[in-house]
Amino acid sequence: MWTREIFGTDVYHLVSAFIIYSMLGWLVESIYMSFCNKKLTNRGFAKSPFCPIYGFGAVIGYLTLRPLEANLFQLYLTGAVMATIFEFLVGKLMLRLFGEVWWDYNDKPCNYKGIVCLESTVAWGFYAVIIIVFLHSKVMAFIDRWSFSLGSRICTLILGVVTVDYMIQLFNVLHIDISEQKERLMDRYHDFKARWY
Repeated sequence: MWTREIFGTDVYHLVSAFIIYSMLGWLVESIYMSFCNKKLTNRGFAKSPFCPIYGFGAVIGYLTLRPLEANLFQLYLTGAVMATIFEFLVGKLMLRLFGEVWWDYNDKPCNYKGIVCLESTVAWGFYAVIIIVFLHSKVMAFIDRWSFSLGSRICTLILGVVTVDYMIQLFNVLHIDISEQKERLMDRYHDFKARWY
């Protein structure tokens, strides 16, 4: 699985880059919002330092925008529009699933329903240029410092921890009692075991 290629890049490098960008996105946004709020602010959905919207955005952005690397204006414009559309779609999906969006641009000028705004669109364009022209090659070089076997184990561990963290937070948001779910799963396990043993 790790060596399979997608758009000329193997899954191992894509997953590693996704993790790095998710953590960098969390760091940048948490620092920015901590300054805005004048107190430490965790901008992640859960407890872990991880914002997957940045990981998906950066990796998808890299795969699709890489051919525009030589034309900075076109790269900036396309990156700004694509990221704004992506942010809008994620916001609409969150509204549908959870009844709320975990960011609010209502106080920003030129916003649409508080989900997207001009300020963020401008920033997304700069992020696209920074990632494609400067950052991605450094991220790939960092990934290549680790052996494949160690790197794939680290990726698996991080994704496992984040998955558990996100599931716990999701249960909290949806008001699902984890201990009750655990009891149900144990009951099903015992029923299954009784039938087959």
